Amino acid sequence: MGWTSLFLDVNGKKVFILGTGEVAHRRADRFLENGSKVILSGNKISKDLSDKGAILEEDGSKETYKKLVDWADIVVVASGDKANNDYVSHISKDKLLNRADFPEKGDLVVPTSFCIDDIQISIFTNGKSPLMARELRKKIQNIVSDEDILQIKLQDFSRKILKEKFDNQKVRKEYLYKILNNSNISKLLKEGKLKEAENYVEKIINNNDNNNDR
Repeated sequence: MGWTSLFLDVNGKKVFILGTGEVAHRRADRFLENGSKVILSGNKISKDLSDKGAILEEDGSKETYKKLVDWADIVVVASGDKANNDYVSHISKDKLLNRADFPEKGDLVVPTSFCIDDIQISIFTNGKSPLMARELRKKIQNIVSDEDILQIKLQDFSRKILKEKFDNQKVRKEYLYKILNNSNISKLLKEGKLKEAENYVEKIINNNDNNNDR
């Protein structure tokens, strides 16, 4: 299939999850944490999910499945019953469908995902090894430094100033690289001095802007 990485705003989206096992709970927690309305079909759900707003539907009839699919924007199939999985998948053709059992049969993947401050990183191995996705997560978490996080904040600060001063995207990009590769700025960020680095950036941009006005 032609998989590509996308970020989807799921705030307020309605999610029907078939199953109440470990995988279903993880999927539900992910959607709930990001503002979705979640209904799970199965035997029981944890108090934690209930407290976060998840609803349990214990009626496992086809009529109920059909109603839940019609209600949902996103359908997640994560039960241990192949017949039910196949049925719900079949009636969900007009919905965004995630199949935990056969990801390639759906059109939505919920990858291993984690945040480091303002960075959100997702890892997808095309379903080949969830274990290695978790191992890669550990490696990435060990690589990203505090300086990297501060550089992201500084780049955001810089972009906002540059957008006010320059219409030319190429010029803005040149400034951003100049800021990224500035040794004085790097030193300040290594020392955790974000405010001082922001002041330094303002001087770089304003001085060059003044020179261009002459």
